[in-house]
Amino acid sequence: MVHPGRTAVVIVGGGPVGMLLAAELGGYGVRTLVLEAEAATSERPKATTLHARTVQCLARRGYLPAPEPTRLEGSVSSPFHFAGLPGLQITAPASEPDPILKRPQAELERLFETRARARGAKVLREHRVVELHQATDGMRIAADGPHGRTFFESAYVVGADGARSTVRKLAGIESESWPATVSAMMGLVRVEGADAPVAGWHRTPRGWVTVKEDTDGTHIRTLNYASPRADCSLDPSLEELRRETSWILGQEIAMSAPRWLSRFSDFTRLARNYRAGRVLLAGDAAHVHFPIGGQGLSTGLLDVLNLGWKLALTVRGEASEGLLDSYDAERRPAARRVVDNTRAQVTLMDPDARFDALRSVFGGLLAKDGPHGPLSSMISAQDTVVAGSPGDLSRWEGRFLPNLPLRTEAGPTDVIRLLQDGRMLLLLFGVHGDGHEKAAQKWAHVLRVVRAERVADVSCNALLLRPDGYVAWASDGDDLDATLAVYLASGRTFIGTAP
Repeated sequence: MVHPGRTAVVIVGGGPVGMLLAAELGGYGVRTLVLEAEAATSERPKATTLHARTVQCLARRGYLPAPEPTRLEGSVSSPFHFAGLPGLQITAPASEPDPILKRPQAELERLFETRARARGAKVLREHRVVELHQATDGMRIAADGPHGRTFFESAYVVGADGARSTVRKLAGIESESWPATVSAMMGLVRVEGADAPVAGWHRTPRGWVTVKEDTDGTHIRTLNYASPRADCSLDPSLEELRRETSWILGQEIAMSAPRWLSRFSDFTRLARNYRAGRVLLAGDAAHVHFPIGGQGLSTGLLDVLNLGWKLALTVRGEASEGLLDSYDAERRPAARRVVDNTRAQVTLMDPDARFDALRSVFGGLLAKDGPHGPLSSMISAQDTVVAGSPGDLSRWEGRFLPNLPLRTEAGPTDVIRLLQDGRMLLLLFGVHGDGHEKAAQKWAHVLRVVRAERVADVSCNALLLRPDGYVAWASDGDDLDATLAVYLASGRTFIGTAP
């Protein structure tokens, strides 16, 4: 519980993960403070890809538009790759947003910050956290800012402060880690001359170079399996990037006008716990992996979309005792799968001839993967299943409910639009369901009940949806009252965390 006037949650890190969490908590009326070390949103080119499950969840929370109601039949696919090998198709139902969204990370960060501020979150930039103390009644945080050291108190702290997370270190959260095996550089430059490489993926016996044209210049990335691992905290020079690119491609490449030069590696880390008492981790603070397949930003945002409503209900005194612990139980295994598949992709990309047979086999698998194959579902996180409630489980529980068109007493709608207010949703189909509606009455302050006409794709009389779109219960499973008790505390009242 938090006291009136006290900050409920301090979020350390104001990147897209931190800002999205601030927006989510603000939407639930939770008093939130963001402490960000940088003075402004970084324009450095970073992630640009959001995968299907992330896009679908963001639409259900109102950050991205829902598809037109007329787009309901069939599926939509977008071409992608696995370890640089073409042929993967990321596919989603046509009733969902397009399965891959290309949008710069900085643009998403500004969108989430605007929403967070509009919902009452306070953002303090140029504040670097230096101390973190956990007590039985809350957290004490010290941060150095433009006017010296400032102290803050909160009920919870969330570390969304990136790969070198101060929060993770101060909280003493240990990690599994895997050392770097490759070195990589990237930069936005101007590439000159007739021998300039064309856009795309270029593999040679010495490594990889990827090239993408932009209105501001050419994005170059190099991947070197032979050179010593450099200190990734030291940005390369233009000459280093030019020399590396030329060596891998086997020809001299002329470059000028450098912007945003950086280096990275496949060093990998996974926190052993996402929660240590009143401290939680999200995004790169919890998991770091090689940036292949565009999964990093998507995974971090999915962390938030799992954590936000659970933390909000906990702060408000409306969550069951174990709800917040389910964040680690659900999201850490998902990050482990990303860690595993990115490490596998780095191995598959090794240009040594001894991996040619492996690449040939994977190329054949990609060609046969199909629109709903295991690799497509894994990369897009559409194969994610969450744990169901104890007892007799329905086949629906733990699955993500597609965006079904619905006819309700208020008129036509769909699943995306019904979830945008952030509450759990009990869907009652047809004339049945009075008993379920009665069972849900004591949770009416946090649970929305909607009656709809029967849907051909749904065989049961009722479904309970979590705010992130996953099915928590179905009427062909165990008792609804028992499931609601897994998620929610009955009879609690709002405890004064509104901004």
